[in-house]
Amino acid sequence: MTSVDQAKAQQPLKIAVFASGSGSNFQALVEAIWGQGIPATVSLLVCDKPGARVVQRAESLGVPTHLFNPKSYETREAYEAEIVDRLRAEGVELIVLAGYMRLVTATLVEPFYGRMINIHPALLPSFPGVRSVRQALEYGVKLTGVTVHFVDGGMDTGPIIAQKSVEVREEDTEDSLGERVHAIEHELLPQTVRWIAEDRVTLNDRKVSIRLG
Repeated sequence: MTSVDQAKAQQPLKIAVFASGSGSNFQALVEAIWGQGIPATVSLLVCDKPGARVVQRAESLGVPTHLFNPKSYETREAYEAEIVDRLRAEGVELIVLAGYMRLVTATLVEPFYGRMINIHPALLPSFPGVRSVRQALEYGVKLTGVTVHFVDGGMDTGPIIAQKSVEVREEDTEDSLGERVHAIEHELLPQTVRWIAEDRVTLNDRKVSIRLG
């Protein structure tokens, strides 16, 4: 390995987090990177709701933001093209969708395919889309959980990287089950980012391999 390669290998993975809401996964990821020695840095927050709680979290954590109002653009592709320009300017290497409540188009997916992941509060392919915790309760499953997957432009259809289960208890409400699911999200997302940052994840069609140890 040359000195240039060694310097590149030592550089932290630059991440952009996309979020629309409270941003608990955003904060959990930033704090895990700081506290657990994950070789990455969250260099940008992208948010489609300038008044969202996640924006305040980003400000308190010192993370720059790219804020936009989708209604100000004629098409979804128009604002995604602007976002891609910002991501490239920032040198972003990995996109993390963490509660980003918008479908993404090929404008964003194609230049970042294999470098864009999403966290979903269910064991995919079960219960895709919104209100996954409520779906699990209404269906009556005994196990639900959390999935981190690559984004392919479909509704939670991309290749699965990691999953972790959560037991559904008879007395559970949407709030009580959701609280345990979110706790697992805050563990699984940083772990997955570590694997990617350490170059342990290989994507081959729909098969994802993780080199452990």
